Formats: sequence, C-alpha cells, structure tokens
Amino acid sequence: ILDSLRWLGLNWDEGPYFQSQRLPIYREIVHKLLDEGQVYLCYCSPQRLEKMRQEQIKRKQPPKYDRRCRDLTQRERTQLEAMGVTPVIRFKTPLAGETTFLDLIHGLVTFKNDTLDDFILLKSDGYPTYHLANVVDDHLMAISHVLRADEWLSSTPRHVLLYQALNWQAPQFAHLPMILGPDRAKLSKRHGATTITEYQKQGYLADAMVNFLALLGWSLDDHTELLSREDLIKHFSLERVGKTAAIFNKDKLEWMNGVYLRALSLGEFVQQAMPFLDRDLPETVKRPLDNDYVSQVLSLIQERAKTLADVPQLASFFFDDVQYDAGLLLSKKRDAKSAAKAMTIASQKLEEITTWDATTIEDVLRPLATKLNLSTGELFGLLRIAITGRTAAPPLFQTMAILGKGKCLERINKALQLLSGLC
Repeated sequence: ILDSLRWLGLNWDEGPYFQSQRLPIYREIVHKLLDEGQVYLCYCSPQRLEKMRQEQIKRKQPPKYDRRCRDLTQRERTQLEAMGVTPVIRFKTPLAGETTFLDLIHGLVTFKNDTLDDFILLKSDGYPTYHLANVVDDHLMAISHVLRADEWLSSTPRHVLLYQALNWQAPQFAHLPMILGPDRAKLSKRHGATTITEYQKQGYLADAMVNFLALLGWSLDDHTELLSREDLIKHFSLERVGKTAAIFNKDKLEWMNGVYLRALSLGEFVQQAMPFLDRDLPETVKRPLDNDYVSQVLSLIQERAKTLADVPQLASFFFDDVQYDAGLLLSKKRDAKSAAKAMTIASQKLEEITTWDATTIEDVLRPLATKLNLSTGELFGLLRIAITGRTAAPPLFQTMAILGKGKCLERINKALQLLSGLC
C-alpha cells in the first residue's frame, strides 16, 4: 500500500501507525467498557461458533452470535477460566431500538438493533478487531471524515454504537460506490484486477492512474475526462459522488494513459520508457542502450504507445533483426516475381543516395512507384514489410533514416532472398 501511494504521489502527513504498537491503548479502552458493563467476556469456542453458524444457514437465518455468554454469572466465568479458556470481549449491542446515522452519500441510514450481533472488540490473543481499532484510532487521531467502500456501510451502526458507548463524537461517514467489472460483476482477477504497483510495471503513468481512479464514482460535469491533480483537488466534492457502482473500464484507462504519454516531452518519454526497453528487449540487443538513438526511435513511437510496456514491442525492429513470413511480401496484385523486381530496383536507387535522410529517401522512392507502375501504397507497403517485418509501423521514410542506409539495404536484400524461394 505504501509503495502504491508513493508511486501515485499521494503523500501522507504522519505515520504509518501499527496496531501492534498501540495494544495498551485498545486494552485500556476495552477494560473501561468492561467496568461499565457495556461489553462482556465470551468463552465460546471456534468449534461451537462454526456449528451454530452452519445450523443458522441451514435454517436460512442470518449467521449471528446467540449471546450465550452475555449474561454469565461471575461463578460461571470463574469456572470457564479455571478450565483454561481464554475469552474474547464482545460489545453489548442494544436488543431493541434503532441506530441512525447520516451518510454524506446515502443520506440518513437506519438499522434495527435486533438485526445486529454482539460483535467482537478484542480477540483472545489481545489484538483488536477492525471495529475497535478503527473507532479508537479515528477518535484519537481527530479524523473528521471516514471515506470507505460501500461494503462497510452495514458495519457502520456497530461503530456508531461504539462511539456512543465511549461518549465520543462520531466522524462524518461517506460510503463510496463499489468498483465493478464491465460485466457489472464484482471486480476480480478475470477482469484484470491487480495491485496498483502492477499497473506501474505494466507501463501506466502515475498521473494517468490518479486521473482514472478519481473518475470511478465521481465526475466534475459528466463530460470532462482529463483532470490534473490540481484540478482534482480544487473541484472534488462528495456531492458529485454517485451512489451506483463504478465500472472499471480497462480500455478507457489505456486511452487515458496514451493521452498522458503523448503529453510528455520527448526527453520525459525517453526517461520513462528506457527501463521498459532495457527490461523487455532481447538479451542479444547491446547494452547500455544509446540514449541519442533511443530518442530518435521514440520520437516515432510516442504517438502510438498506450502504455510504456508497449514501447519495446513497437520499437523492437529498430534494435533487433526482423523475422516475418515471406508470404507477407505477396498480395493479390503482387506475386513473388513482381515484388522482387520492385525491391531490386528500389534497392539500386537507395544505394545511390549520398545524403541519407527522410526527405531524400522520399524524393527517390515516391517517383519510383510511378515508374514501376505501382501505387505508392503498394511500393511503400512492400518496403515497410522488408525493413520492419510489419504491415503497420511508424512513417517509412523517418524509420529508414533512423535505421541507416546499411541496415535498410541489408534487410531489403534479405527480403529478396526470401522471395527467391517463392519464385
């Protein structure tokens, strides 16, 4: 969690705090409640509780503690402790009435007390449950607002009752909508659910991730998608948080990340992408990578990448030999013989170039297509496959300029060798 917050640039004011270092605080408060008769010792074994739970489920009743130990006499407690039974401490939930609280998203929420159980505050090992620790810590740390997932809404009456028992002012609660997959099922691994730091490894930018996450369940005006951190801080309000579940749309995240990548300066993009190139390019590629060469390559890649992890695949033919099916060099209009003829002449023309740059390459190849009675799309597509191994790649002339004359002619010659086997 801390690593995720650091990566996202979400800094905290103090802490973190550990429950294990605050055990005396929790125990002191629970023993105060015990002296006041607002909690009680429960000696029921895990086996009994599980058996009771299963029987309640069979009867189609909500699983709930039956309060067997709520009114034990001192003599009964002494006997149980003499047997070596270590108790837990449970809260004495009122048996009647209602507990009502204001949720800043859901409005007034009411629970009948007879639907609540006598929940555990302190476990037999002396450690607090979440119910106790969060109430005590929030109060002692002067927390004014508790924002958490909708799934905690049903636990809030327990916390409100505990605040009342301690005579403490409860904070304001806001229960945020759940995040669901595109099929509206609870987010799971099959939807790609993973840790935040995994998205960092997958090549997402922290700013894009913050922007995307902020829009899950909240919006500025129902149409603005791109918001800086400063805008989010300025405009966020609980009034714009919805009650319905948010949908985690991976396609939208990729689109948004692409926008943020394109907004980087070339230098920033190179700096961010370099670790991914170093990690994912084949071991045969010489290290360290030349920064100037990488900058030239990525100037053509930046517009196409959706994540930083896309960059090595998009740029691989700039660094490593290309492998492709010779059939790619053929088409309905182009057999092996005509393809070989076109590339042979193109290779000869390219060989004559003395100033190897994108403009000169284009000036040579564009009129050549007409002389060969080919469309520019046919000739350029053929050369693109020969030089990059792909039907879709960055602009051809800039690509050739960066690869260099020798590498381009070498790859065209390799394509001619492949075609010779098809003639």
